Amino acid sequence: MSPAPIPPLPRRILGLDPGLQTTGYAVLEVADGGLKVCEAGVVRSAPGREPADMAARVKTLYDGVVEVLDQWRPAVMAVEQLYAHYDHPRTAILMAHARGAYFLAGAQRGIPVLSYAATRVKKLVTGSGRAGKEQMQYAVARELNLAGPPEPHDVADALAIALCHYFASGGLGRGTRFATVTGVNEKALLGPDPDEIDDETHTTPPRGRSA
Repeated sequence: MSPAPIPPLPRRILGLDPGLQTTGYAVLEVADGGLKVCEAGVVRSAPGREPADMAARVKTLYDGVVEVLDQWRPAVMAVEQLYAHYDHPRTAILMAHARGAYFLAGAQRGIPVLSYAATRVKKLVTGSGRAGKEQMQYAVARELNLAGPPEPHDVADALAIALCHYFASGGLGRGTRFATVTGVNEKALLGPDPDEIDDETHTTPPRGRSA
């Protein structure tokens, strides 16, 4: 008698809205009848704002995401892309600490990690790349048949990022033309506008001046 076939693992997407203090996460499962929310919540870093506390804070975030990965075993992780605004470079640097922990966690478990620009997420979920927080919340609630807008914003954004990957990949895929698969947003690192870059020189002309 041949053994019973092993059922395939559920197809799941983990969406992350990364932050050094609070990271929103959401696990969506792709079912025959559509999408369902398996779990959504926040991971909070260890308290403390001094530089000496940075290692502890990053480890707490890493441990939290690892717990989610090991429990739900997603097929792919979708993370909001890092945008380095020239007026606030420190913010991008701090955010990169958290993102690095999440990329490491995914890589250690062989889970593809894709990055999506915030404007892409808004466009695919709401139809407008300039959608506000409230508009995003209602769009997410509508698409996932939720009783009301998800709270807090960190959770709503994580759900939106997971939805964005679902839409962009035509269901569930390991790659999409809207994603940065490397885990490093090269354009954001090299210039203030992630959509503008000189591919030949890998430099971006300063604003207000000709190249």
